Amino acid sequence: MNRFVNISNPLTWFMALLLAFFVAGCSGSNETAVLSSAKAITAYSLAGNAGTISEANKTIAVTVPFATNVTALAATFTTSAGASVKIGATAQVSGTTTNDFTTPKAYIVTAADGSTATYTVTVIVAANSAKAITAYSLAVGVTTVTGAIDQAAKTIAVTVPFGTNVTALVATFTSTGTGVPTMVGVNQVSGTTPNDFTAPKAYIVTAADGSTATYTVTVIVAANTAKAITAFSFVGFAGNAGVITGAASPFAIAVTLPNATPVTALTANFTTTGASVKVGTTVQVSGTTANNFTSPVAYIVTAADGTTATYTVTVTLAAAGTAAINLGTAGNFAILTGTGIGNTPTSVITGNIGVSPTTGASIIVSCAELVTGVGIGEMFTDDATPVAACVSANKTAAGIAVADMGTAYTNASAPATPAGVGAFLELGAGTVTAQTLVPGVYTWAGNVLLTGDITLNGSATDVWIFQIGGTLGTANNIILAGNAKAKNVFWRVADVVTLQGTSQFKGIILGKTSIAMITGATIEGRLLAQTRVDLDANTVTQPAP
Repeated sequence: MNRFVNISNPLTWFMALLLAFFVAGCSGSNETAVLSSAKAITAYSLAGNAGTISEANKTIAVTVPFATNVTALAATFTTSAGASVKIGATAQVSGTTTNDFTTPKAYIVTAADGSTATYTVTVIVAANSAKAITAYSLAVGVTTVTGAIDQAAKTIAVTVPFGTNVTALVATFTSTGTGVPTMVGVNQVSGTTPNDFTAPKAYIVTAADGSTATYTVTVIVAANTAKAITAFSFVGFAGNAGVITGAASPFAIAVTLPNATPVTALTANFTTTGASVKVGTTVQVSGTTANNFTSPVAYIVTAADGTTATYTVTVTLAAAGTAAINLGTAGNFAILTGTGIGNTPTSVITGNIGVSPTTGASIIVSCAELVTGVGIGEMFTDDATPVAACVSANKTAAGIAVADMGTAYTNASAPATPAGVGAFLELGAGTVTAQTLVPGVYTWAGNVLLTGDITLNGSATDVWIFQIGGTLGTANNIILAGNAKAKNVFWRVADVVTLQGTSQFKGIILGKTSIAMITGATIEGRLLAQTRVDLDANTVTQPAP
């Protein structure tokens, strides 16, 4: 009996357990597990740009920066637990799968229970925010002046040359904005629109996104660079103007003063385009400041912009006692030639006229054109013709005078008369403008053209000798100042002399070839030509004693 009990108890427990498992199995087969229907996209971004999710509309909008390439962007997103995502048939993996967002994309989200929701993703490329002026210049005459652009400060500075009129300058520019920049509501067209830059001007540049930037343009007129001495002379020596030469600093100013002039304390009169003038550290005041000109003196001219130019002033004293040219018996004639005197009536001649060795037939002057008086008003020829009341019977005087004329020409030439030196040599390079010349010997190797009135200022005994290796031409006047005398002015010319119709000439012309006076020209002096003289209704008056 006890043995049965011992066996039956374990069996009882086994059966009980088996029954429990059976019961549990039967009850489980009557219940179905519930699957999730959640199918939302809960976060979305492209290239770090978060999307805006409208759960109600099932839309996602993402704005990316201007110029973003949207053809291959990978979205980063999160969804409801257990949900999957596709675009078309392509499964989407967050941060991995790329898509072309040129057009909206439909994301199909499938829940665990198989239901779906569709989110439409639209990518918007932001409008261009660029609004910079990237290049700027102003047209100043034929010159283009480039502006300096400070992008941080939004300023443009343009420095134009001194003297520029800034009231109507045209700018050329480029910008990254949309359309054209404006200025106080006025559209600005590059290379076309003029503006007054007396005060700074504000350019408003508008970007494609509607934002604006304002650039302030300031035009600066450069300080004056002028630094020239334009005229120079010494107080008390009116007419002894300095001759200014030199194409670039240092410049030279040569001043010739009468012989024996004290030069240790000379005061200069000068004009300058500079802001100031100094000698050493001493400021120079025109007409006031004295300097010692025993040696050359350097005048430093400073422009308004601070640049400088140096003018070296050298004072030369005129040679002592330049002697007049001895004309011999040629000094008895107002006109004397070797081959003839041409004339278009009516001329007025005060003095004698003569020709040798050609005959009197070469003189085309009537007796009526000669002013008669003591020792004047006669014609001299080797053959005493034509036969007229004014023709001298003396047949040798003209020949002797022509010989003396040749000797005078030689004596007026170097080396018998020393050639000019310093300021007296090649004055004006042959083009002599209006100025005053002191007594002395002036020498040119070639042609000379007088382009302005020349004043000869000196005493009654002072002598001027002009040695000209080429032609002499003038339409201007020779003016005698002080007590200067026409009889002491000698023009030794190796080639043709032409006195234009407006010329009022002074002095004795010793011509190697011919002398021509154009209609209306006058001379106080003598026409002594080794070939011929041609008149055309002129006035010739021999010089006063």
